[in-house]
Amino acid sequence: MLAPPPAPAPSFSTTISSNLASKSGKIPLHFYVPESYNSDETKQSKRIYPVVINFHGGGFTIGRATDDARWARAVVHYADVVVVSVDYRLAPEHPFPTAIEDGVDATLYLVEHADELKIDPHRIAYSGFSAGGNMSFSVPIRLAEEYRTRKMQREAGGSATASSSSDAASATSYTTTQEGTVIAISSWYPSIDYTNTRDERRKTNVRTDKELPKFFTNLFDASYLYPVNGVDLKSPWLSPGIAPSEMIKDLPENIVLYTCEWDELCAEADRFHHRLVNDFGKKVVYKKVIGVAHAFDKTPNPLHWDPKIETMYRDACRELRTVFYGSSADSAIEEAVAEGKEGQQASVTTRIEDIEFPSSQDSLATVGSQYQQPVAGNSE
Repeated sequence: MLAPPPAPAPSFSTTISSNLASKSGKIPLHFYVPESYNSDETKQSKRIYPVVINFHGGGFTIGRATDDARWARAVVHYADVVVVSVDYRLAPEHPFPTAIEDGVDATLYLVEHADELKIDPHRIAYSGFSAGGNMSFSVPIRLAEEYRTRKMQREAGGSATASSSSDAASATSYTTTQEGTVIAISSWYPSIDYTNTRDERRKTNVRTDKELPKFFTNLFDASYLYPVNGVDLKSPWLSPGIAPSEMIKDLPENIVLYTCEWDELCAEADRFHHRLVNDFGKKVVYKKVIGVAHAFDKTPNPLHWDPKIETMYRDACRELRTVFYGSSADSAIEEAVAEGKEGQQASVTTRIEDIEFPSSQDSLATVGSQYQQPVAGNSE
């Protein structure tokens, strides 16, 4: 028997057609929803839920949307939102920038179908891990560019096409002019600056024995950054950490950023964090997990789900819950639902934390979740 809490199957799934990418295709979307989503009370009250759009890791080359099922379960449970995990298309069949364009297509679909999906188009957050963490920043940058292009099309009678510092495809006309509002990002150990070579990145890792295997990083880069020498490594859709100032301004105010001490990607995330806070006044909760390597939460013992990871997931969800509902208290959700509140309700508090990976006993004592058993002698 696998360790509880289980990695859930999606509540339901749908498949949409790509519009932005030069190579057409299908994009599966997997939905994870709260228990109340299909209740009579929700139907009667016409409640709408915040939505977290998630992107999995795997160097844009491997992985699938259901890899983050435990994260999706945690977000649904702790933040009381709908999670949509995007099965974006992978390299080498679909190199840069297909993944980013698929992420934008998914967002546009969710916004345009918000009513039937019971989601609030003005309470959108992105989350992602590693390559997906890159997408949690690059997709909203590309989305803002798409919205600007659509506005230009409308004003010019539909003749405008997309333009940016990247090689942009022609913009696609959409059936509505509704725009969504991205109000938060929860990003985990993202890769955000491809102008740094892999060797340069590795030199920043304080534990060389914890480096990402060269076989995999070479495979990822050769597959995604194709054709060789044909990709602009400074593209804001590839390296959002060094995106132009006007594009960083497009990112939401609230950002929760987790990094790993023994990770070659930590240094570029450090630099990005300082840029977000010092140059743009973003509200960033920056947490560096001490004593762990890249993707520490993705290699758990299948027979024993580590409550230390559960604690971190819960804490990240509390930040999202504050933004969505005004605070992490249950009463805030009840009030927001009763009053039909929409859009951002509060902001996170900017701070930096170095997190010592807590002991299992400490984690069990503090999670306070229906998925955890209390520590012996603890009254919670």
